[in-house]
Amino acid sequence: MLCLIRVGLLVLVAMSVIPSARADARVDFCFNYGCVSQAAVTFNERELARVRDALRRAGNAVAERGAIARAVATLYRTAGGTTPIAADRAGNLADDGVYGRMDCIDHSTNTTRLLRLLESRGWLRYHRVLEPQRRARIIFQHFSAVIEEMDVAAPADVAAATLADYVPLLLALCDCPMPVAPRASAVGAETPPPAAGARFVVDSWFVDQGEPAVVLPLADWLNGEGPNVQ
Repeated sequence: MLCLIRVGLLVLVAMSVIPSARADARVDFCFNYGCVSQAAVTFNERELARVRDALRRAGNAVAERGAIARAVATLYRTAGGTTPIAADRAGNLADDGVYGRMDCIDHSTNTTRLLRLLESRGWLRYHRVLEPQRRARIIFQHFSAVIEEMDVAAPADVAAATLADYVPLLLALCDCPMPVAPRASAVGAETPPPAAGARFVVDSWFVDQGEPAVVLPLADWLNGEGPNVQ
């Protein structure tokens, strides 16, 4: 499963989340694979308020991860109304050659930017946003946005109004054609809640445009788990 094989090294364009004088915010969205194209999307106060209110209803870290997945979906749907990314489908094969398609580099960059926006507003109470994570199988790569659960007693790290750029050096060799089926979990098995510091991917590449992102423990994702898409 993983994105499409690409050759060479790619330095991602610096992350851009720019709030305006009002409560609006602008996010630059990457698309057409490897962040080759970008389009600016401005989220207005009303659109952001819906996301804020949904996140505020989350009473614990588990609920917040669900709210994050839905918030990312809401923001992607809004962005799809004014940019070509509305054409994006899960994986790479279903939208191969379509203008506006996104590979895992685009998704990991965009989703991280959206998460940084939520973090900068102080709307994430149980998680902090980390830089994208890579998983590799021989020469094939896949990338995803990552969050880390915080101790509820610790204050959230709120980003500054103008976020510092991050330019992670990502190998542009993205995606293995080998599908990996998700592992079956034991029915009725009780899993203890993760401790503070547990990390999770927020992977929007697995789903069609505007659907809730897949949230998985980072360790499971690194081990190949996730929906069977190509």
